[in-house]
Amino acid sequence: MITSFRMFRSFALAFGLALVLSPLALGQDSTNNNSNATRARTVASGEKMKIKGVVVKRDADTFTVRDLTGNDTVVRLTDRTSVKSSGGFLRSGTNYGSTNILRGLNLEVEGRGGSSGELVADRVRFSETDLRTARTVETRANPLEERATAAEGRLSEVEQNAQKLSGQLDELAAVSNAARGGAKAAQETADSAVAGVNATNERISALDDYVPQETAAVNFRTGSAVLLPDAKTKLDEIATKALNAKAYVVEVTGHADATGNANFNRQLSQRRGFRCVASLRRMALAPRNPSPITRRVRAARKTVAWK
Repeated sequence: MITSFRMFRSFALAFGLALVLSPLALGQDSTNNNSNATRARTVASGEKMKIKGVVVKRDADTFTVRDLTGNDTVVRLTDRTSVKSSGGFLRSGTNYGSTNILRGLNLEVEGRGGSSGELVADRVRFSETDLRTARTVETRANPLEERATAAEGRLSEVEQNAQKLSGQLDELAAVSNAARGGAKAAQETADSAVAGVNATNERISALDDYVPQETAAVNFRTGSAVLLPDAKTKLDEIATKALNAKAYVVEVTGHADATGNANFNRQLSQRRGFRCVASLRRMALAPRNPSPITRRVRAARKTVAWK
């Protein structure tokens, strides 16, 4: 009977401990879940509030406090805010300026809600030990932040240089493409010009490959280079036939008889040839660039030449 009573008492004690520990476990899980999430707290205007936490952000007139539940509260400092260290037994705390509220400082803030959802502080309290710790953290953190800021600046400069270089590469590519396009156009123009020259040369070379279609003899009086009416009629008929042809070559050859010396006869034959050419010129069959040196003038399609 005694043994059964002891077992029942042990069981009741264990059950009681389980009931006691269960709320603690639930509370701990709830605290852990809340600590993992960070939320911004809004304080109603005029609402009185007291918070405890660590400073996670510091600005000129405000700082942000994060409490154990993960809520971030913006605290505003005023000229009436009392900033002091916590006092001990029969000892008041030390007054500090607001500049001593540093990141990493554990503190307690009392105040009322402001118009923008912040907490307007009436009093700020912290321990001397927490202040020394925050100062140490701030001293070590500032150089690291400065180096990080400098590194970010260098990275930004590198990115800007990379963008400039990319723009220059794009510009060079555009210039290169334009140059290639210009070179291609110039090559096409040169090829077209060469083709035109080749075609002209072929037409000029083909001038020797013709079949005589009409032959006429123009007679002059002895020692004279004046065209007779019959000669003019013959030249007009030849000009008319040539103008109706698709392409033509008119060749004028001057002659003289054996009367007189050779020099006179050569000059006489030249004058007679020029007179024939002048008559054909009136019918729009003028030779192109006639010259007594070449003695024969040709063009690409239509020409009048004389020997």
